[in-house]
Amino acid sequence: MSNRHGNFLNRCTNLVQACLPQSCLLCGARARGTLLCPACAGDLPPLPPARCPVCASPSAGDMVCGACQRRPPAYARTEAARAFDHPLDALIRHCKYDGVVALSALFAELLADTLAPCQPVDLVLPMPLHPARLAQRGFNQAAEIARRLAPAIGLPWRADVCRRVRDTPPQAGLDLAQRRRNLRGAFVCDVDVSGLRIALLDDVMTSGSSLDELAQTVRRAGAVDVRAWVVARAL
Repeated sequence: MSNRHGNFLNRCTNLVQACLPQSCLLCGARARGTLLCPACAGDLPPLPPARCPVCASPSAGDMVCGACQRRPPAYARTEAARAFDHPLDALIRHCKYDGVVALSALFAELLADTLAPCQPVDLVLPMPLHPARLAQRGFNQAAEIARRLAPAIGLPWRADVCRRVRDTPPQAGLDLAQRRRNLRGAFVCDVDVSGLRIALLDDVMTSGSSLDELAQTVRRAGAVDVRAWVVARAL
C-alpha cells in the first residue's frame, strides 16, 4: 500500500472512530473512540516477568536462555509488549487477515508503553512482505504498526530499506531447523546502513527465525546493532 493511500485510510479510520459510537471488539461494551474497552485492554496477556533478554522467552532470573547461548541470533535483544495468547492472538489475526488496519494503532501503543524512553536506535525497519503476499493482503501490518509507533517515540522508520525476495511456504508445522532453512536468502537490503543501530519490528515472534534472518541481512549491509521489537511473543 502506498504512503498516500495508507495516510488517507488512517485519516478515514480516525474520523470514524472520533465521530461514531463504537463497541469493544472483544466484549461488545461501549468503547467510544477506542477499539477496546478499558477492562479488555487490561486483560491482554502479560509476558512472564523473568525472560531471556535476547529472545524474550521465559528464563529463570532474566538469564540468557540455553537456546540463545548455543546459537546466538543476529539480533542482540528483544522487546515484546505482550504474550501471544488469547485475546491478543485473535486481534492480531483480525488485523492481518480481516483487514482491520485500525488495530495497528493499538499494537503500536502497546509496544510504545513497553519501550524505554530513550532507545539506542537510529532507524526502525518493519518486517517486509513478499510482493505477492502484499498484493493479496493489501497492506503490511508491520509497516502499519511502524507508521504509528516510530513518530510517537521520536524515531525515523522506512519500509523501503529491505525487501522479501522469496515467497517462502508458511512456517507453521516446521521445526526450528526447517524454519531456518525455509527462510535462507529470503531478504535483501537495498540501502547501506553502515554504522546504524536498527530496530526490526514485527507483530509476532514465534521461533524468531524470520527476525534472525532479517537481522543477518541488515548486519551484512553494515548495521552495528540490531534489536527485535514485537507486539506479541509466542511462549
